[in-house]
Amino acid sequence: MSKLEEIKYPVRQEMKEFDKRFKSAVSSGVPLVNIVTGYILRRKGKQMRPLFVLLSSKLTGGITESTYTAASLIELMHTATLVHDDVVDESNERRGVFSVNAIWKSKVAVLLGDYLLARGLLLAVEKKDYNLLEIVSNASKEMSEGELVQIQKSRSLNIDTDTYYEVIRKKTASLIAACTASGASAAGAEQEVIDRVYEMGINIGMAFQIKDDLFDYQPHGLIGKPTGNDIKDKKFTLPLIYALNQAESGKRKAMIRKIRNGNRSQRVVNDVVHFVNEMGGISFAFDKMHEFKSSAMEILQSFPESPARDSLRELVEFTVSRNK
Repeated sequence: MSKLEEIKYPVRQEMKEFDKRFKSAVSSGVPLVNIVTGYILRRKGKQMRPLFVLLSSKLTGGITESTYTAASLIELMHTATLVHDDVVDESNERRGVFSVNAIWKSKVAVLLGDYLLARGLLLAVEKKDYNLLEIVSNASKEMSEGELVQIQKSRSLNIDTDTYYEVIRKKTASLIAACTASGASAAGAEQEVIDRVYEMGINIGMAFQIKDDLFDYQPHGLIGKPTGNDIKDKKFTLPLIYALNQAESGKRKAMIRKIRNGNRSQRVVNDVVHFVNEMGGISFAFDKMHEFKSSAMEILQSFPESPARDSLRELVEFTVSRNK
């Protein structure tokens, strides 16, 4: 049994039920939609987000009909975001296989992403789960704002640590927080509890994204994408931002110039990775990742002991120890 399967154990039956409901939620009377969604479903990832929803629900009161709606709504929005991201990034791969836009072209991918978003909204409306709709819609707004802030700052190659934290809080952490908060809301928890698990989700998401950014500096392609993708795309993440802030002015300017004019070359990637290691950027990012993880764990420990709490603790540990 894999580590993730062990983590899922307290909600293993509920995850199977979620799978059935999610497949039903994406089905359509349009054959092309079913062909593309079938392709996506066959290549589903670790399903960490619905797992966060189910475990948070179990932690704060118990899994209800609304919990399944929340998990499906979150996964529909997340999948739509991934499909749209591949179009924006002109990426032909997702988790080591062809992306939707690589096979069916960008127009189909954009429309398919729109369809998934619409299905999620309709699912919440059909079930009259308006609290869930509010939580997830707010996350969607935050994610879009985060992406736009990143684009704006990346154009000038000028981003500081505060801006970086703002971007990842909006782009990544807001969705994990929506998972934990919607799980608690679906369980009928009090607003104070919902707010508490929301903040826990924010801290988990911050740690998760920093871990993701650190993969860019791995010596081998452990995550199914070329090492140095963020560097090649001129995205300034925490290890690089910290390193640039530590460097003297001349070296900083030279490194920014090298990234700007690098033309996605592996030589530039190697130079940047060496620079970031030399200036302590990797160790600083690891320390910050563990700070956010510790904050999440502190909130989690405020809940009574239970199998759900144990699994959530292991899931948080998994987010910072995974190798892909």
